[in-house]
Formats: sequence, structure tokens, C-alpha cells
Amino acid sequence: MHENGLLRNYPRMVTPKTKKFDPVLLAKVTEKIICRWKEGQCERKYDDFYATGVYGGIATGYAVGCCLRCIFCWSYPSRDFPESYGTYYSPVDVHEKLKNVAKKANVRKCRLSSCEPTLCKDHLLALLELVEDDPWFKLFILETNGILFGSDKDYVRQLTRFSKVYVRISLKAGTPEQFSRKTGSIPEAFELPFNAIKYLMECEIPFHVAAMSLDPRIMDPEERAALVKKLADIDIGILLNLEEEIVDPYDMTIARLRAAGIKLKWPIKKIYTPIRDLIAKKL
Repeated sequence: MHENGLLRNYPRMVTPKTKKFDPVLLAKVTEKIICRWKEGQCERKYDDFYATGVYGGIATGYAVGCCLRCIFCWSYPSRDFPESYGTYYSPVDVHEKLKNVAKKANVRKCRLSSCEPTLCKDHLLALLELVEDDPWFKLFILETNGILFGSDKDYVRQLTRFSKVYVRISLKAGTPEQFSRKTGSIPEAFELPFNAIKYLMECEIPFHVAAMSLDPRIMDPEERAALVKKLADIDIGILLNLEEEIVDPYDMTIARLRAAGIKLKWPIKKIYTPIRDLIAKKL
């Protein structure tokens, strides 16, 4: 399909009038924009490569394109306009970029972040093979919204080939209705990230769960309780390692919140007590 046809109804920032989309279908459309085959390699678009201080220091590739439209997302404008941003890189190119960044910063970990790294499966798996065979890297952290993993168990199974992969699953909401409101997705897709968690457990792939659940401005107590129950029903241990987040006032975050008709005040005055702290008190 010609790019103009792909983009005719392509969702950008969520607004009160945004038509709900199927994120699995949106992933397929987005891949036609951000992925391409060249000389036998699956290339995908990236915004940048540099080291950051999270995880104790890590070389990071910032991927272009996503299958959700989270209203609190901080990522580059390339999430909403993947046709206009980023540069295509092969898996070999990305490995080289990450390694150069890692050596310069003297770190032994790498990751893909920003938009959705699980798009362009062939590209990601080829990159993971290169990292697996490289003694410099000790760990590859894959940050994902879990949509594609939750819709394709075989994709998760393929990660078992790699010993260095660690997955961070980011949950956006505690109920189908709030998931739809906060991501622009159809509410039925709410279950997919939880499927991904179950598949990761079944395949014994190391992971932890993050959630935008520490901020009362974006998640009320009832929704938070629903999220906690859903995770506990899978495995109580997930809650002991739950990484809870608040909304940070990045420029793109503020722009996306405003587009959705939401105005938050900063600095945040009060946050919830972390779930893992509450559990620890009871143990």
C-alpha cells in the first residue's frame, strides 16, 4: 500500500474525538512505515543512540513507531509521525551504535526504549543474536508495552534462545475502560499485556512489570486496586517487584495530555504508597 494510503487514517495524539483503534492492526500498519528490507536485512527507524543513567548506566537505542497512543507518553514526536522522523538502521548498524555508545560510557548493558521496540520482529531478533554473541554486553533490557507479545506467544518463545534478555512490561491502566481512554486503543486489547506476562512466566524469561499507578492524578484508588488484584491473580510475586511510575512533565507529555483535554498540576503534591511497601509491611 502506498504510504499516503497508510497515513490517511493513521492515529496521532489522542483527543476526545479520536476513534478507537486495534493496536495489533496499528502495529502492522506502523511496521509498513518504519521497517524495510534491504540487502537481506530488516532495517527499522531509530531517533537516536546514547547512554543514560538508568539501570546503573545503559546504552540505549530510541526506536521510532508505536502501537499505542498513551496520553502520558514522553517519547519523541516520531511516535505520532513515524513517516517524518528517524533513520533506518540494520541490526548490524544498531549493534555497532550501541556498542560504541556503551564503550564510550564504559557500560556493559544495552536496551531499546522510547516507542515500541517489539515492532519489526525480524529486526529485533537479529539484533538480539548479535548482542548474544558479543562478550562486551552482559544484559539486554527490552522495554515493551506487551501488546505484540500478548498477541503472539510464539514471539515470546523465540526469546528463550537468548540468555541476556530481560523484559520490562509497561502497563498503562487497571481496567479496560481506562486502558482505552489512556491509550486510544479498543478496550478489548487491555488483556494483551497481561497475556504477555503469563507467556513470559511460562517461558521462564526474566522480567518485571512497571505501571503508571503511583500518580493519583492519572489513576484513582479503585482503578489501582483493580490493577493490583489482576496482577496478584497471576502471581503475587509480581507485586513485590512492581515498578510504579508517576507522570513526568516532559514537553511531549504535556502536549499529549493537553491534546486529550487533560491538565495536570506540577509539582505533584502527593503520591500513593508503593504497593510493594504495603505488602512488605504485612509480611
